[in-house]
Amino acid sequence: MSKQRHSPVVRRQLIIEAARKAIMREGMRHTSLRDIAAQAEVSLGTVTYHFKSVYEIIGAAALQEAELFYTPLVEAVRDEPDPKAALLALIDPLFDGAEETAAHWRLWLEYWNASSTRPGLAEEDYGRLRIWQTCFEETIKRGIADGEFAAGVDPAEVALKVAAFSDGIATQISMNPAGLSHVTAKQWMRQLLTAELGTDFSG
Repeated sequence: MSKQRHSPVVRRQLIIEAARKAIMREGMRHTSLRDIAAQAEVSLGTVTYHFKSVYEIIGAAALQEAELFYTPLVEAVRDEPDPKAALLALIDPLFDGAEETAAHWRLWLEYWNASSTRPGLAEEDYGRLRIWQTCFEETIKRGIADGEFAAGVDPAEVALKVAAFSDGIATQISMNPAGLSHVTAKQWMRQLLTAELGTDFSG
């Protein structure tokens, strides 16, 4: 165990980062509080002081992951004047094939799997976790106002549908099915946007 003393804030962050690594390596079902303590090089008591369970830790890790991964995308999109280009800028990074992106999806899928077995786990932080979806909805509204997208579109419904579609595609990609690549995923996302928003996204 490390003998270096850290502030409670730093120790909590060390635990979250250790949990992220352990969960992505072993999966939620094979990760215990003791495993996380070993990864973070802190005592088990230190872990339980900050968190009551592995589920609470993965919730904190998911929030951090959402903020780190999506905040730069959201900030760039809000500076993009073209709503069509802005939506593509939100979609393309999700399926770029990079290892960093794959790691993001692994943690995200572990979190949603944990949420399915623990009702209420994601409810409190749903808004913060869905910063990408919120930005998508805002961008659709902007596109409707600009006359770029169909006037009768429900921005919230389309944003939710696109988020669900992207989560589903990411789940499938994680299983390496034949016929589904990151290039194909982007094409499918564009087809969905074309159908929902009445604007050609195929280019």
